[in-house]
Amino acid sequence: MSSTTQRTLDLFEKTGAYLKGHFRLTSGLHSPGYLQSALVLEYPEHAETLGRELARRLRDITNGPVDAVVSPALGGLIIGHEVARALGVRFLFTERDTDRKMALRRGFAITPGEHVIVIEDVITTGGSTKEVIDIVADRGAKVLAAGSIIDRSGGAVDLGVPRVALETLSVPAWDPATCPLCAAGEPVVKPGSR
Repeated sequence: MSSTTQRTLDLFEKTGAYLKGHFRLTSGLHSPGYLQSALVLEYPEHAETLGRELARRLRDITNGPVDAVVSPALGGLIIGHEVARALGVRFLFTERDTDRKMALRRGFAITPGEHVIVIEDVITTGGSTKEVIDIVADRGAKVLAAGSIIDRSGGAVDLGVPRVALETLSVPAWDPATCPLCAAGEPVVKPGSR
């Protein structure tokens, strides 16, 4: 395990951000583990450290200049901003509209031909990150790569672009209909942002 990986896990453990129990994830899946990145990122020094390391790893896999970093709200906001700061580029974010559809709002604009990196805090299914990638591509920009603090899919998610994570975990996630924790009668908790 690399020292950066150990530091990442240590930060999640020290701040109480790696929760154990029975959780409904943003994706709708159920899991015995939940990574509450907000508890790590509430400390600016941790956010800066993680953002710089993600930026360093992204520089290693992207060829050429980056014009912007785009993240999905809410979880990707702080880490996306820190990656953009480390790369010296502007930061934009997407958010869900009243129909729960991911959208670029608040006057943010992406110009055709721009080179963009998409950043999320935790990837489980990659759904939110993929929505952001599609928004960027629909505007004629090129997504060079994606990054996250944690990839809880064990590396299985394919976003169609190169990607990096500071830590890759294999945390089980089940459809509610097949969740063994539900079958055992354990109450489910929804700690996330939606």
